[in-house]
Amino acid sequence: MSTTRPYSPGDRGPEPSGVSGASEGGAPEDGASTGAAAPSVPSEGVRETPGREVRRLRLDGESGVVPLARDFARQALYAWGWLPAASADRRAAAEDVLLVVSELVTNACLHAEGPEELFLACDDKVIRVEVSDRGAGQPAPRTPHRAGRPGGHGMFIVQRLCLDWGVVRTPGRSGKTVWAELGA
Repeated sequence: MSTTRPYSPGDRGPEPSGVSGASEGGAPEDGASTGAAAPSVPSEGVRETPGREVRRLRLDGESGVVPLARDFARQALYAWGWLPAASADRRAAAEDVLLVVSELVTNACLHAEGPEELFLACDDKVIRVEVSDRGAGQPAPRTPHRAGRPGGHGMFIVQRLCLDWGVVRTPGRSGKTVWAELGA
């Protein structure tokens, strides 16, 4: 479903900034990749949520951001036990996460002056993907959707694969964060 609600139902809002490659409330995990542009930083002020894993990757100024973001997401899925997949369904779910990451980062590249940050969070029920950018536009699935037409499928794919998605804008700041949630 397409939405412009700032948060999904039951979510208490965006995560505080400054967390990178860490479990919420803790230090970075062993082997946690934070990407070339995202050094690990203290997680002071981060809301304690048992069982929730969080990863951040700074993309601002990086080249090759789509494969960088996809590799970062793949590493997170390995760290969270989603990969290697124990079943075909689990493998398909992991591939859906990687596809959504690719689509959101690509949209930020094409329509929003490039992505600034990729945020991933996982708990027992949901994987949340957020891509922050400097763009002013409003993402929306192209309607009517025509499968045979080149381009314009990104948000349609996100809409079909995700439980929910939306856009968060911070008052007084340019840009936005596009978020999507997939069932764990």
